[in-house]
Amino acid sequence: QVQLVESGGGLVQTGGSLRLSCAASGRTFSGYTMAWFRQAPGKEREFVAAINWTSGGTDYPHSMKGRFTISRDNAKNIVYMQMKSLKPEDTAVYYCAASGTHYYSRNRYDYPHWGQGTQVTVSS
Repeated sequence: QVQLVESGGGLVQTGGSLRLSCAASGRTFSGYTMAWFRQAPGKEREFVAAINWTSGGTDYPHSMKGRFTISRDNAKNIVYMQMKSLKPEDTAVYYCAASGTHYYSRNRYDYPHWGQGTQVTVSS
């Protein structure tokens, strides 16, 4: 059974940086797509980035490019999200998700596996 456990969230000032981690377990993830989503209060869950576990190829929406970087450590089974130049509007719960397909999807409903989320709060 796939388990995803996020960590690394916290309180940071505007302009600061954070690195989120997602520890994945329960199977081998070759061929999987791993992703980060976020959800702010009262808003829909929003796609942040995706990475192909095998190739390392990535996908970002235009609004996230340049500030957010997704990566993975195959040996440790961890997916990372490096965030820089954080803004108050980045405040949200950040979720790690996994899909057993090799293609990128920005649709939350294509990801059957989710972590519990980690809170990121950016103060102004």
